[in-house]
Amino acid sequence: MRRPLVRALSLAAVAAVIPLASPAPAAADSVVIGGYPVEISESPWTVALASRDRFGGTRAGQFCGGAVIGRSTVLTAAHCLGEAALGAPLGRVRDLKVIAGRGDLLGEEGREIPVRAVRVNPAYDSYTNAGDLAVLTLTEPLPASSVIRMAGSGDAAYRPGTDAVVYGWGDTTGGGDFAHALRATRVRVLSDAVCEEAYPGSAEGKYLADSMLCAGELGGGRDACQGDSGGPLVAQGRLIGLVSWGSGCGRAESPGVYTRVSGVVREPGAGH
Repeated sequence: MRRPLVRALSLAAVAAVIPLASPAPAAADSVVIGGYPVEISESPWTVALASRDRFGGTRAGQFCGGAVIGRSTVLTAAHCLGEAALGAPLGRVRDLKVIAGRGDLLGEEGREIPVRAVRVNPAYDSYTNAGDLAVLTLTEPLPASSVIRMAGSGDAAYRPGTDAVVYGWGDTTGGGDFAHALRATRVRVLSDAVCEEAYPGSAEGKYLADSMLCAGELGGGRDACQGDSGGPLVAQGRLIGLVSWGSGCGRAESPGVYTRVSGVVREPGAGH
């Protein structure tokens, strides 16, 4: 659970998907700890990744989250698609879907859309977790209203102290209590200096500002956790991060670490 510098992917590269392929992932701690229920209509760009074949039907097979950045394009964490997370090579997962418009995984509203192709960031490092990003292309488009704008480099949404919200269906206590309804928790964007001090390169991981950001509360209590990986971190109405890794869930002085969207995807004009 750590990471290095990462090459930025252009939107053209994001669109140029490749056949399903899996990198070897690093284990990642990713829950909405200290959160609250939220209606899917308030965050229609939040989607669940699901495979009933791998994870059963109790929670519609949900195992990670994602963010809709184009009508047929979803961003998620690269480590979600590795064999350690799936329990099998990605190429053997025949029913990978994105569940959109469904806040309660036990319900039937919304749509379950098959994933047509996956592109894993070629600069993803499974040991450091740098560039922890994958792009899913769906077989059917979602409404334009489901798309969230990404924050570009230098966007004010990345400033330390900015209020942000992380969304997911993951563990709500750190003890394996997975939510069946979408939850969110409010966190603050923390400075790179704080994050580097929290993760200087020990067993817990190494923070690398070019491809990561961290958010939470220094006293702990609010965080993402297992099952939230790949889910969106949103500030000022823009996507700034994807749940990636951390040391435990909601621990004091161990904030959650997120893939810095502007560090791995460059969108011309974003944030300007």
